[in-house]
Amino acid sequence: MKLGVFTVLFGGQSFEAALDYICASGLEAIELGVGAYPGDPHTPVDELLGSKAKAREYKKRIADRGLVISALSCHGNPLHPDPKIAGEHHEVHRKAVRLAEMLGVKTVANFSGCPGGGPNDKTPNWITCPWPPDFEKAVKWQWEKRLIPYWEKEARFAKDHGVRIGFEMHPGFCVYNTETLLKLRTACGNTLGANFDPSHLFWQGMDPLVSLKALGKAVFHVHAKDCRVDPENTAANGVLDTKHYADEINRSWIFRTVGYGHGEDFWRDFVSALRLIGYDGAISIEHEDSLMSVNEGFQKAVAFLKGILLTEKTGGMWWA
Repeated sequence: MKLGVFTVLFGGQSFEAALDYICASGLEAIELGVGAYPGDPHTPVDELLGSKAKAREYKKRIADRGLVISALSCHGNPLHPDPKIAGEHHEVHRKAVRLAEMLGVKTVANFSGCPGGGPNDKTPNWITCPWPPDFEKAVKWQWEKRLIPYWEKEARFAKDHGVRIGFEMHPGFCVYNTETLLKLRTACGNTLGANFDPSHLFWQGMDPLVSLKALGKAVFHVHAKDCRVDPENTAANGVLDTKHYADEINRSWIFRTVGYGHGEDFWRDFVSALRLIGYDGAISIEHEDSLMSVNEGFQKAVAFLKGILLTEKTGGMWWA
């Protein structure tokens, strides 16, 4: 496994400065934002797509520092009921797949998207219960008329370019847990899998270790991000919390740097579970801890994970 980082964290720095800082911190992999919600602070997508020479030079700047690109990320909502937003995010996704092929990157990370609850809706509708009956009908429509047809086509497009698509299981989108990820993968093929981020599973009450085992080879890429569930606020209000992330003291849960939501025992089990399912890719730090600065949150995650990651091949079982 390689320790990496989602570089949008350093969007305020130049690409060269960010790469140098990442290198000096002892990391081996970078995940690049290429548009939609993460933006593209370090990746001139159109420029690279328009010039093989520039794409080679861009990749060389990364490789010369001993780094590899673990994924291109374009988290967006290509199923948005607003055609303008959907079209923009669709185009970003298509460009990400083509650029991944040019750069020799295996995985593009995205969200599954969330349409409206029917053909006339103007905003996305994430449905969390089956009753009243309108909700059950809406979910059926979303999957059969929007989600599956769209991703069947995009899975073929990605496969034609030698790329696979990893969905972040994220509430607010149709793929948000183990079951929905596997449902879409079954419907559209093995080109679709997971960009596995345990933080979004914690606050839903899921066990990321159980999810990893269920997904197995469908895990394409991994984020290192933690979450702390506040027991008192959750006991009073449950986990469906729409308060702003800045209202930390009153929220049911908040994102944390690894180690500040769950301790070493969990994270040791997490990397061991990744090895059990055959994952040997990057663990990409994603910092969204509002109680820490970018630098402090990143450096604490690096120090924490360096002692936990499994980096060498196991070798033979000499004792058995």
